[in-house]
Amino acid sequence: MNTLTRETIKENWYNPLCIKLEQIGISFHFSLSDKIKILKVGNELAISLIDIINPFSPHDLLAIQQAYQIQNVKLVHLWEDVWLSRPEQVLARIQSLLGSNKRIHGRKTAVKRISKPIADVFLNTNHLQGTVTARYKMGLFLGDELVAVASFSGLRKMNYSESYRSAELIRFAVKAGYSVTGGLSKLISAFEAEFKPQDIMTYSDNDWSAGNAYFRLGFKQTDILKPQYFILDENFQRSLEKEANNSINPKVFNTGSLKFILKF
Repeated sequence: MNTLTRETIKENWYNPLCIKLEQIGISFHFSLSDKIKILKVGNELAISLIDIINPFSPHDLLAIQQAYQIQNVKLVHLWEDVWLSRPEQVLARIQSLLGSNKRIHGRKTAVKRISKPIADVFLNTNHLQGTVTARYKMGLFLGDELVAVASFSGLRKMNYSESYRSAELIRFAVKAGYSVTGGLSKLISAFEAEFKPQDIMTYSDNDWSAGNAYFRLGFKQTDILKPQYFILDENFQRSLEKEANNSINPKVFNTGSLKFILKF
């Protein structure tokens, strides 16, 4: 394993990330092993830095995660395009993973329905993937301050029985710099009480999460979704490539996702 020099780091896209981490007091060790660049942050977190043009496959990146997991180290994949397009959200997510957020007790908060413009602004500011279309938007308020948002789909009829309805938890985000103990559980409970679904399903992105928060809330993993490929526009925004062909044009990808269901 070779340690990269400062001169090497400053010539690359992740130099601003290293500088920001130093500015907010987060120490790290930068190393290169088997062509993968790793930021080791503390004893339990590692960040692999993935260039847009790279030699890896989704299988390669999953194998790297699993190797670190054996050592009880959580490894997340940070892509070049994600950092370039959403640096503030990346830094907030890293701080959250390190457990350095200020904590709010969910019992001190209140749930209210919120409008699409309010939800969109909050999610674009605080969620790593930004906002997407959703039927229902619910906010968690500490006094007059919006501290968390969950967005849900409309209820969908399932084939299990005539009256069975399911909804999807599409997005959940907490205000940067904060964690709300019991916040997601409180939002889900409020949604279930108002709309009476028989279950709620959701997904976790393998690049950043193993779904541990969902397991703690009683969700059951029901499926593993294959990696997806994306095309980037000039602003490093991703659009799904339904039929990826890497031999023609390199594309960014994720390492798949996990599907979870919570039954009531």
